[in-house]
Amino acid sequence: MIRINVIKEKNKLKKITFEGHADYEDYGKDIVCAAVSATYLCTVNAILSFNNNSIKINNKENLQEIDVINDYDITLTLLNNMIRCLESLEKQYPKNIKLK
Repeated sequence: MIRINVIKEKNKLKKITFEGHADYEDYGKDIVCAAVSATYLCTVNAILSFNNNSIKINNKENLQEIDVINDYDITLTLLNNMIRCLESLEKQYPKNIKLK
């Protein structure tokens, strides 16, 4: 299961973490994992194209983190859009994605 944690402090978005694998299908054929990865990568690339200093990405072995450094409007808009997309995926694949 992919576990996604949205961390807020004082109602402000601070960090989003992604951990695990969807286990919907064999590695390389997993459409759920591909959908989450594409959503993550498109969002991160869009944010970085506007401002390299608004987020910090940490990629560890089985954990990816997005740290919000500066909460510019475009950064928050893109991150909130990503969260809505992930919520839609969670509704479709509740056994494979958990968002909290």
